[in-house]
Amino acid sequence: MSLGQLLLTGVPGPVLDAETAARFKKLQPGGFILFGRNIQSPEQLRKLIDDLRDLSDIEPFITIDQEGGRVSRLRLIGEEPPNAQQLRDKGDPALIKWHGRLTGELLRLFGFNLDLCPVLDISYDDAADNSLKGRCWGRDPQQVISNAGVFNRALRKEGILSCAKHFPGYGPAECDPHEFLPVIRKSRREMELSELLPYSALLPELDSVMTCHSNYTAYDPDRGRWPASLSHNICTKLLRDQLGFEGLAMTDDLDMGAILNEVTFEQAIQEAVRAGNDLVMICHRLEMVELARQHLEGVEHPVLHDALVRIEKTKKRLRAPDAFRLDRFTAINREIWDLRVATLGEERAKILSVEDGKRSPVELY
Repeated sequence: MSLGQLLLTGVPGPVLDAETAARFKKLQPGGFILFGRNIQSPEQLRKLIDDLRDLSDIEPFITIDQEGGRVSRLRLIGEEPPNAQQLRDKGDPALIKWHGRLTGELLRLFGFNLDLCPVLDISYDDAADNSLKGRCWGRDPQQVISNAGVFNRALRKEGILSCAKHFPGYGPAECDPHEFLPVIRKSRREMELSELLPYSALLPELDSVMTCHSNYTAYDPDRGRWPASLSHNICTKLLRDQLGFEGLAMTDDLDMGAILNEVTFEQAIQEAVRAGNDLVMICHRLEMVELARQHLEGVEHPVLHDALVRIEKTKKRLRAPDAFRLDRFTAINREIWDLRVATLGEERAKILSVEDGKRSPVELY
C-alpha cells in the first residue's frame, strides 16, 4: 500500500479540476474530507464524491463533520439538524436515535462512508469559548455515554463508520485549538474519572478515534507544550495499550493553530504517526499534501506498517454508497425538519444557528 494511504486530505472546491484530479491520482490519499467550500447542490456533491472514488485505486474514506446544529456541513443544501446539546436537553433517546438514523441515511445517499462524530467531550460550561458550544452530548460522563451511544449505534446501523472525538477530551480547554494550544492540567486520576469514561465505555462500538491538539501535562510532563495528537504516551500508551483500542486513529486537522504555532510541518506529520495515529489530516493547506507524503518516508517502517494494516482493516468495513435520487434527498430533508420541530418546537425550530461574533473557525471550515 502507498504511503498516501496515511493522508486524509481536504479538496479545494466543489468541482474536481484536472490539476487536482491528477495530483490525487498520483498521491492516492487514504481519504478525503469535505467542507462547506465543496458543497453547492445535491447533484454537484454526489458527482464530486463519485469523481473522488473513481480516481482512487483503493476505496477511500469519504468523510465530513455532520454532527448537528452549526457543525452540519450539509445544512448548506438542506435542513439544519438539532445539535447535541438541544437533543440532550430535550432528554428523549428516541429523538437521538432518529437523528443518528437520518444522519446515516443522508450521508450514504451522497456517498460518504465515515462521519467525524460523535463528540465525546464533556460540557463543563455550555457557553465556554473553546469550540464545543452546542456540540456536547452531556454535562457528565454518564450523560455523554448514554446519549452519544444511542446516536453512534443508530448512525453505524445505516452503514456509516463513526469517529469519536476529541481524545482524550477537550472539555476543560479554556481556548479554541483552532487558534491556540489549550493546556489541560488535570491529573491522570481526574482524567480517568471524567474525560476517559466515555471512551472506556464506547470504544468497542467505535470505528475510529480522533486525537486532539491539547497539551495534557499529566501525560507529557517533560515535553513542554506538546499536543496530545503527537504524543506517544496518549495515542499509544493510553488509547491503545491502557484502553485497548485496536481501531483506526486519526489526528484532528494539522492546519489548526494549536499545531502551526508549536511545531514544524515535518514534526507534525512524522510525530503524529510515531505517536500512534494512522491517518494525518490536512484540511486546508492542500499544497502541502505531497510534502506530507515525503515526510512520511522519514518514519520508521514498522510504525508505517502498523498504521497501514489498521487502515486496510478498517476499509474492509466500508460499504458502497446508495444510488442517488433527488426525491430520496427531499424525503430525508423533510424528516430532518420534522426532527428539528420535535426537538425544539415549531417556533424555535425556525431559528437557525447564526454567527455570534465569538464563533469558532469550526463553523467556517
